[in-house]
Amino acid sequence: MNAQIRSTRDVDVTGKRVLLRLDINSPLGKNGEIVDRTRLEKSVPTLVDLLDRGAKVAILAHQGDTLDYQNLRDLSEHAKILSELAKRNVGYVDDVCGPEAIRVVQSLEQGEAVILGNVRYLTEEVSSFETVVKLSPEEMTKTWLVRTLAPLFDLYVNDAFSAAHRASPSMVAFQEVLPASAGDLLFTEFSELSNILHNPRRPAVFILGGAKISDAFGMLDQVLKNNTADTILTLGVTGQVFLLASGKKLGEASEAWLSDRKLMDFVPQAKQYLEQYPDRFVIPVDLAYEKDGERTEVDVSNLPIDDALFLDVGEKTIENAERVVAEAGSLFANGPAGVYEDERFAKGTKRIWQAIAASSGHSVLGGGDSVSAAHRFIDVSDIGFISSAGGAMVRFMTGKTLPLIEAMQKNYNKEFNIDG
Repeated sequence: MNAQIRSTRDVDVTGKRVLLRLDINSPLGKNGEIVDRTRLEKSVPTLVDLLDRGAKVAILAHQGDTLDYQNLRDLSEHAKILSELAKRNVGYVDDVCGPEAIRVVQSLEQGEAVILGNVRYLTEEVSSFETVVKLSPEEMTKTWLVRTLAPLFDLYVNDAFSAAHRASPSMVAFQEVLPASAGDLLFTEFSELSNILHNPRRPAVFILGGAKISDAFGMLDQVLKNNTADTILTLGVTGQVFLLASGKKLGEASEAWLSDRKLMDFVPQAKQYLEQYPDRFVIPVDLAYEKDGERTEVDVSNLPIDDALFLDVGEKTIENAERVVAEAGSLFANGPAGVYEDERFAKGTKRIWQAIAASSGHSVLGGGDSVSAAHRFIDVSDIGFISSAGGAMVRFMTGKTLPLIEAMQKNYNKEFNIDG
């Protein structure tokens, strides 16, 4: 890592009380059960290392948010899964920083771990607090979470790169008052994304799809201006926006859908990219839509179709993508090709993800839908690196500094007695 950040492996944690910030925020099923363990699995190595070296570990984590209320729930299931994965008991207390949490932390023995209550139960930790109140890390030290918990601990450890874009007390304020270090996952995420952004193997192919096209457009300035990407495959809604930018019409239904979500606003920007970098983009040449309950494909030369919503790319586009992927030296994928949850429109994502898995190029895949599709269609061990990050990954790929990285670098230069 180019950043000056202390590694947890360089700190003697024996007998120390360690406050470990993880990101184990996980997708939930219809009944509120965890349906994807990726972030939990990636958090295990740092937790096990700390426990094996005799630390007393209390874990801070979140699930859901005020903007994601249907997923806001306690962390008891997370504790059970971490216990299973780490092959040792990880306790749970449904209290973030109140009297019961304090009692449990003070009673921890060496090699014991407990997850404290969901930090998003605290007003200070929800996204709306961050965006409206806008405290500095120094001001956050006066929040209830930090002033209550910080005196109980000897060391703060962060292994939550996927929340690195969040400037919340649990992410950036403990570094003001405690010695801090980073876990292995944070270093790995930073290194892998840095290599893709700054030193990719050529040719470098970016695959940008999905429906959240602000992510794709957030990256494009950086990767185009810096010549990071040699080829950009546009899929999903991103591909449809680029089709419009190229002068094609989709039809009334599709354009109304885009307009209702203010996604037509991206068309002028896409047009500018196509004019400035005409040889970089591969846009769809055919699309798939539902007709009489069946998948139907149409060449873009036969557009518009006024009553169609386009839910996948077509066979010719898939074949073009497969050829580009096969020749890539490095691959970065964020966003599926279509509505892969519907078997009729999974073909694009499935085939292209299979091509990525079979490629000899180094592949990095990130974003919730991209990872979910990978687990569904391929053996994820065939991917070079699966990022646990979503928003943090996107912000990193824009070249912007992440609040967590800034806080950890600042802590590195503070005077703390790490081993005392």
